[in-house]
Amino acid sequence: MITVNNKPMKSDFTYDLLIIGGGISACVFASQYLKNNITKKVGLIEIGRGLGGRSSTRISKRYKGWKINHGSPNFNISNSKNNLLLKKYIDELLENKYIKIDDSEIFFLNEDSNLESIKKSEFSSGVNYLSFDSMSELSKKIIESNNLKEKIDFFFETLIVDMKFNDKEWLLTSKNGDKFKSKYLICSTNLLLHKRSLKILKVNQIPLRKAIPINNDKKIDFLLNFLEEQTFIPRLTFLIYTNENYSYKDFYSKQQRYFYLKNNLQNKYRFERIIFQLQDNNKLGIVVHSKNVELINSYISAKDEDVFKQKIIANFNNLFENNSLVNKLTFDEKISIMKWRASQPSGIAVPLSLQFSRKYRIGFCGDWFEGEGFGRIEGSILSALILEKKIKGLIK
Repeated sequence: MITVNNKPMKSDFTYDLLIIGGGISACVFASQYLKNNITKKVGLIEIGRGLGGRSSTRISKRYKGWKINHGSPNFNISNSKNNLLLKKYIDELLENKYIKIDDSEIFFLNEDSNLESIKKSEFSSGVNYLSFDSMSELSKKIIESNNLKEKIDFFFETLIVDMKFNDKEWLLTSKNGDKFKSKYLICSTNLLLHKRSLKILKVNQIPLRKAIPINNDKKIDFLLNFLEEQTFIPRLTFLIYTNENYSYKDFYSKQQRYFYLKNNLQNKYRFERIIFQLQDNNKLGIVVHSKNVELINSYISAKDEDVFKQKIIANFNNLFENNSLVNKLTFDEKISIMKWRASQPSGIAVPLSLQFSRKYRIGFCGDWFEGEGFGRIEGSILSALILEKKIKGLIK
């Protein structure tokens, strides 16, 4: 049963505009679009349980009192080209107190596991920002800005598996058989456009290609060709709920602390980065990110998940054995594991010139578009802002 704003609803829905995906890009686009189109009927479809996408927060039902950012713990804006559209939007988020500058410590761990202060990395170039609350709350606040939340119907835990375009109207079908009709469509996720959909959705043709056959629209053909070459970095994320007496070796009161591993350590310990997150209950949550293929395959094939988790703690303790800031973990900490269906895009970025097809009434945004924000939240935000400008006045 579909729920809209947490209320049971019918299984057939009609909209002026449908947005697929509930990450930051979708939220930015929706909020900007509805500023000037409050009479339009808008729906948002998201496979997860809430907004945020890869910038989500785990509010544990099993372990009460914990809110852990298990995707992007913060985000950085480099904006070296001084894009005024992006600058204005970030200034608005700061002014509205949705975000603040993140002045947390960032360290690289070198080949001897020693600390090196670093000023630039993929995740920290430019200015780093934190949500005033959780990262999921940031997406919610963006979409609630200007009292626009009630203008959108939300469909969570809904997976679209089929797309059709008939007589200037999009027809979508969910895995559960629910039907959606819309005059216009925005895809902030590219799952329905990418070859990985064949395996994930268990279909025999990429849904967008099925809806728009080849040679019917050059923009769509070019977009799908670029996506054919785009890959995604698979990831595992370990959420560690530390014991009550666990703390740093030093006194550190800021909300988060970041440790990035250099390549040789990533190969040795199979971790990419480790983020400590201070909770409202003053306990420390630890998020361990991994993109190591061997570790991911080991997890998939593990017969005993508890044994696998013990190995993660052992690797953590070995990594920080002689560290002056981080204490070792005991072996009774609670751990939950998340395997990301698709994470950071890699390889070829899609040109921004392919963002909108007027013929087929479909637009696209997300971190998979070209620019210095490719693969990061900066790209998600900027592509959404640019798309909204492109279609302003076109959706009648």
